Amino acid sequence: MKKIVSLIILIVLISKSAIAQDTAKQLYEIKVITSVESIVSSGLGRSRLISTDDERNYEKFTSNQSEDSTTRNKSKRKDIRVKNFEETKLLNFFNLGGIRFQNIAANDALISSKLTTMLSKGWELMFVTSAVESDAGHKDNNGIFITRYIFKRKMN
Repeated sequence: MKKIVSLIILIVLISKSAIAQDTAKQLYEIKVITSVESIVSSGLGRSRLISTDDERNYEKFTSNQSEDSTTRNKSKRKDIRVKNFEETKLLNFFNLGGIRFQNIAANDALISSKLTTMLSKGWELMFVTSAVESDAGHKDNNGIFITRYIFKRKMN
């Protein structure tokens, strides 16, 4: 009887280990959706929600630098560029009258729609990160608010 109980415990431990290893080997694909919203006064900027299904292998465009090796990265910018992407028009934060809260609400509705679609397609939102480059003085009329939504999905 003790041998049977010991054997059952051993089988359970081995199967748990195999399941944990299988889970650790699970591969994911990553997708980044970027919103760029203009904060240029007078509504002169452009705002967009950008995504692509084109893939790039970063290793093709990467060089390793060290004290012994200073070979320059000679990859071509044109090879990095993506020509097939989805571009959703967003409204600018400002118009001639100043800040437009309706535009912000409209952008929120469009971004929510995109995120909901991503979730319905099996993507899981992992991270959201944002940054802003805003007016740096009376001679700087440029500014953007950028947000990156980073998703993952199990590969089949």
